[in-house]
Amino acid sequence: MPIDFDVHIGCSVAGVGWHCLAVRGSNDLQQERGVSDQTNKQAYNPETDGAKMGFADAMSYGDYLHLQTVLDQQHPLSKAHDELLFIIQHQTSELWMKLVLHEMSAARQALKAGQVTPMFKMLARVSRIFEQLNGQWEVLRTMTPADYSHFRESLGPSSGFQSWQYRMIEYVLGNRNPNMLRPHEHMPAIRDQLAHELTQPSFYDEVVVYLFQTLDGNLDRMPAPQLDKPHEAQPEIQARWKQVYQDVETHWTLYELGEKLVDLEDYFRRWRFNHATTVERVIGFKCGTGGTSGVQYLRRMLGVELFPELWHVRGEL
Repeated sequence: MPIDFDVHIGCSVAGVGWHCLAVRGSNDLQQERGVSDQTNKQAYNPETDGAKMGFADAMSYGDYLHLQTVLDQQHPLSKAHDELLFIIQHQTSELWMKLVLHEMSAARQALKAGQVTPMFKMLARVSRIFEQLNGQWEVLRTMTPADYSHFRESLGPSSGFQSWQYRMIEYVLGNRNPNMLRPHEHMPAIRDQLAHELTQPSFYDEVVVYLFQTLDGNLDRMPAPQLDKPHEAQPEIQARWKQVYQDVETHWTLYELGEKLVDLEDYFRRWRFNHATTVERVIGFKCGTGGTSGVQYLRRMLGVELFPELWHVRGEL
């Protein structure tokens, strides 16, 4: 057999014979590396796997999402670096709130139609949305008081206090304060939507109907809905929830509904708390841009209960 002098042969004694190992030389390794480098230089083309690469005659990802329109809606009023963060934080929050309203509207209709299982999925999704909103505060907290001071004056009297979608979420869930219609009087269509919500039972009102109908078989002893004011705890409602929680096996569906609501409000409270903490971290106890007392106003809102009977009944179990 001819000897390749570019191959190193190493031998050692193994038992009674010789065990030899051939190792390729540097020329072979260089040639192999050259082939590998050549292969790496040939960029992967997704089209070879069937991916569509041209969209002159078809709807693209950006077309479907109207992405350029969305990305063109950030208009800082100052040259401050952090103002874009501030705008995106609030715009994305409003998009998530739009989805909350979509889900809560469908959940209310599903409950009225007796479709409880699909409603549970919608409520779980709303809870996860508020979990996502809670995570966003972590990003905004990277903005220091000094950063915020560079553009705060550019905000004028605008404030998250004026978010009509946030107000609608509160109205739908049952925290109804007619005084909060006033900041939206300059937008008659929006003001009318909010006012209309105050004429119909809230989502929690519909839950109470379901609760009494299931346990009592009728609505004779059900308190009247509190349409145009914040829902306050009613002993008759709390007594029904106590019945549910004391016999979970018999009333499992109502028990699951109660826990879904507690889960939702838990995340909602955390969102309020993180809002207050973030504001205090950035501006301390200054007044808010919208004229509120700032942190003190936000702390006052922490005491609001959306579904009070579900929290109070825990002390009776």
